[in-house]
Amino acid sequence: MSSLTRRIRRAAAIAVAVAAGSSLAVAGTATAQPGKGSAASPVTSAPLAQGLYQSAYSERNNVLWTTSAVGRPPVTQSSLLKVDPRSLEVKASYTPPVTDQETGAVEAVYGIAVDDEHNTVWTTNTRDNSVAVYSQRDGKHLATLPDVAHAREVVVDERHDVAWASGFGDGTVIGFDTRTFKENKRVTVEGSSPTGLAVNERTGTVYATDLEGDRIIEISPYAKEPRFIPAGDGPISVALSRDGRTAYTADQAAGGLSVVNLRKGEVTGTVATGEGALNVVFDPRSGRVLVANRTAGTISVVDPRKGAVVESHATGADPNHIAVHRGTAYAVDKSGSGPEGEDRIHRIRVSR
Repeated sequence: MSSLTRRIRRAAAIAVAVAAGSSLAVAGTATAQPGKGSAASPVTSAPLAQGLYQSAYSERNNVLWTTSAVGRPPVTQSSLLKVDPRSLEVKASYTPPVTDQETGAVEAVYGIAVDDEHNTVWTTNTRDNSVAVYSQRDGKHLATLPDVAHAREVVVDERHDVAWASGFGDGTVIGFDTRTFKENKRVTVEGSSPTGLAVNERTGTVYATDLEGDRIIEISPYAKEPRFIPAGDGPISVALSRDGRTAYTADQAAGGLSVVNLRKGEVTGTVATGEGALNVVFDPRSGRVLVANRTAGTISVVDPRKGAVVESHATGADPNHIAVHRGTAYAVDKSGSGPEGEDRIHRIRVSR
């Protein structure tokens, strides 16, 4: 790949990383429709809302939480949605607090993670440079935690009572106590651009993809300084294998998946998945890795043992994020293809 092509792809990757949602219109009575998929792994799709961004599954409550936000500041339409994973219907919709009475701007939600131990939902409020905490029971806003520059993603380590957030704007990864909501660790890597996050709950180690640095930032509770591990071209999302020894990165500039041996600190394999690879998730039940290819409009299912794509599902335009639970994946898109311009959710059964 020429240096010019690399720079063009990287610029496009950064633009998507910085971009937020588009528009919002909640569809409270979505009707699921079978999508295109193989007999072994069918896809069911339904319209949810405009401006979908990310989702997270709560095993404690058996619900899927999704975020949605519309357009650029002042963002006046944003919701935290509680979705039935079977019917794909919206069970409840919660509006973030208003931050500006004059414009009607709200604390728009983008990234999301659930903490089933404390029955809460954590969100990143990218436009407000903060993260927030909500009750899973009734959607009540519990706290807003500031000083997370362009907060992009959040991940919860339930075993160690820590929620980690990535500050894309200033190269910072921040840990918050999930019991007290107090900041307890802040690590800044000058010149870095942390985006995706994954945590090893056995060790308490968190991994952040450095989009511009083509590397993974490893932050261990047992190390004084971060460790840097090479990744692919434009890593924007990261997931860990079941044993925590392997990382998988969605490489947006390269349009593929990198397999990273964390002990050796090296890339051991790559798999082309599709243009604009944006999000990656590991499914412990099947051992498969799923990648959302936003530009290609597909979800790739990768067998890491074979180092190959074994299934590819066309979701429509702009798949943005995937959550997985016990062999079922939930992918949200930003297609605007619903009957009232809603973005869609796709339920995919992952075959073994």
